[in-house]
Amino acid sequence: MPTAAPSKSERIDVRASMPVKQLLQKAAQAAHKNVSEFLLDAGIVAANQTLADRLRFELPPEQWAAFQAALDQPVSAKPKLKKLLNEPGLLG
Repeated sequence: MPTAAPSKSERIDVRASMPVKQLLQKAAQAAHKNVSEFLLDAGIVAANQTLADRLRFELPPEQWAAFQAALDQPVSAKPKLKKLLNEPGLLG
């Protein structure tokens, strides 16, 4: 038995120039969707891509072992980095 889709109760407002609006309308029409469906689908894809590397980290077993070994190495002094962080930058 199919499950009901969650109801859409929240609104997202977007402002765009006329050329952008027309572009989105043409793209939505080409995808056989209305503009809201098109923007929501594209936004979900973009959000998942943006968050993917922040939510999941996968390596083959041999690379995972090398990664863990690198993390287990003792911290070494980094005088150039210390100097860089302690001196004022270009903007002050």
